[in-house]
Formats: sequence, C-alpha cells, structure tokens
Amino acid sequence: MISKRAFLHSAGRAGLAWLGAGWTASAHADRAYPSHQVRWIVPYAAGGATDVLSRLICQHLSDRLGQPFVVENKPGAGSNIGTQAVINSPPDGYTLLLTSTANAINASFDPALPYDFATGIMPVAGVARIPLVLVVNNDLPVHSVAEFIAYAKANPGRLSIASSGIGTSLHLSGELFKAMAGVQFTHVPYRGSAPGLTDVMSGQIQGMFDNVTSSFELVRTGKLRALGVTTRDRSDTLPDVPPIGDTLPGYETSSFYGVGGPHDTPREIVDLLNREINAAFADPAIKARLGELGAIPITGNARQFAAMLAAETERWRKVVEMSGQKKE
Repeated sequence: MISKRAFLHSAGRAGLAWLGAGWTASAHADRAYPSHQVRWIVPYAAGGATDVLSRLICQHLSDRLGQPFVVENKPGAGSNIGTQAVINSPPDGYTLLLTSTANAINASFDPALPYDFATGIMPVAGVARIPLVLVVNNDLPVHSVAEFIAYAKANPGRLSIASSGIGTSLHLSGELFKAMAGVQFTHVPYRGSAPGLTDVMSGQIQGMFDNVTSSFELVRTGKLRALGVTTRDRSDTLPDVPPIGDTLPGYETSSFYGVGGPHDTPREIVDLLNREINAAFADPAIKARLGELGAIPITGNARQFAAMLAAETERWRKVVEMSGQKKE
C-alpha cells in the first residue's frame, strides 16, 4: 500500500513532468513551420509564366520542408483580388502571395486601391525578372528600334500596339516608349498576351511589347520580328536582339515576380522561406527551366527584396506620371 503523502508526491511529480512535456511539445509545434499545407496565391488565371514559376518553387519547397505548398489561382481586378486575400489572411506563413510588377504599378495607377501594398505585405524573397521585347509584324518595313521610331513619326496614326491589358507592364512599357521617343500609336488592350500576339502575327495589329517568355519562340521561328528588349542588358533568350536603351538612352522596364506574406509574418518564417527559395536557384534543373522561360533569378535576403519592391514601385510611379495613365 502506498501512503497518501507518497501518492500525492508521486502524482505531483508526474503532473509536472506531463506539463513540462506538454509545454515542450507545444513550443516545438510553434517552431516547427510548416506543420501543414501552405497556400501559394497566384493572383492570375492558371497557365503562363506565373504558374510555371510558382509550381517550380512550390515543388522545391514541398520537397525541402516536408509539407505541400499548393498553388491557388485567384485572378481578377489586375491582381487585386488575390493580393487583398493574402493581406487579409493570418500572418502565420501559411498563405503566401506571388508578388509581381502589377503590385508595384497598381500602387500609383489605381487611385481606388482598397489596400496599401507597401504596409500590407511582408516581402519574403525575389523569384525572377523577365525582360520584355518589342515585336512587330513581319510585313512592317522596319528592322530596328530606330527604324520603328522613324516609321511612327512618318506615319502618325497608322500604328497600333497591343498589350495584355490596361495598366499592365506591357501597356505602360509602350506608353513610356511613346513618351521617350516622341511618337504616337494606338494602344489596343487584350485579355492576355496570346490574343494580342495572334493579331500581331496576322497583321491586324502592327506590334506589341511582350514578355520574352511568351514571344521568344515566335521570334525564333520567324513568325514575329523582334526589334529590342526592354532591359539594360541583352537577354540570354534572345541574344541577337539589342536593348531598346541603346537607341533610347535610359529606357528600361521588365516584369518581376517574388513572394510575400501578410504583414507581421514572423521573421523566422520569412528568413526560412527566403533561404529555401534562394537555394532553389542553385538546383540545375530549376536554373535550366528558368533559362528556358527567359527568366533571370532574383536572389538576396528579404530586406534586399523589400528594397527592390520599393524601388520598383517608385520606378513605375514615374512611368505612370509620365504616361498620364490612370485607372478610371
């Protein structure tokens, strides 16, 4: 028989041990991120470079961190629906956003934006930068940026330039070109790049500023003619195509993608995700796939990515002001 005092002493020790074990397990669970599925919100329709980039990185993160990172498309309102969904999510690292040029543009392009991207999103990591390229119909009698500018000046009102929609980087790259070159052409917005490129090939539209991802194969196969890329340097995907800035000094745009979470996402989670995303770019298979897309990896820590987002937002604010374009 055990005495009452001994029983209580034994039970007390067991209780403390249980509480200690429970506290340790709870603390470990708090630290063990991720412990379940992570949603990766892409604020665009399925398909295209945004999905390819996202699925590449999500597969890498799933393999490395042991939990599924699942791509979820939330298109609409120029990326605003998906972006606001992430901003309004708990800051626990389980809802992430594929950030993009659209976020930098909308900050100044959309006066009625229902959120403040700069304070609503915690920058996590860069993913990739994609050059744009000015492509034209093969029957247009120009073979360089200088000839295109001369033709536009000699034929006012005869050129139409497609884009993937009003307020996109494709649209505003054209508007910046117009302002810097002193030319005029008609902007024709489409619901995505594909229908615009189709009409450029058919000759209904004379040209388009487009991501190299969706147009380089058309250039390589001779279905479109490339006049210049929008980045400061040549693109490895189209190495024979010079930068537009060689003709228009100071001209430079591109599309970029990165990752963000809701504001106040814990720094340790941000740093973990940043390390793993940067590690993905050392994977030969991922590097090769990015190269096929014409994408240039964006590396660096979360603070460097935050600085890049701020710089891109300011860059596009100036483009919006110069172009005189605003969402109505």
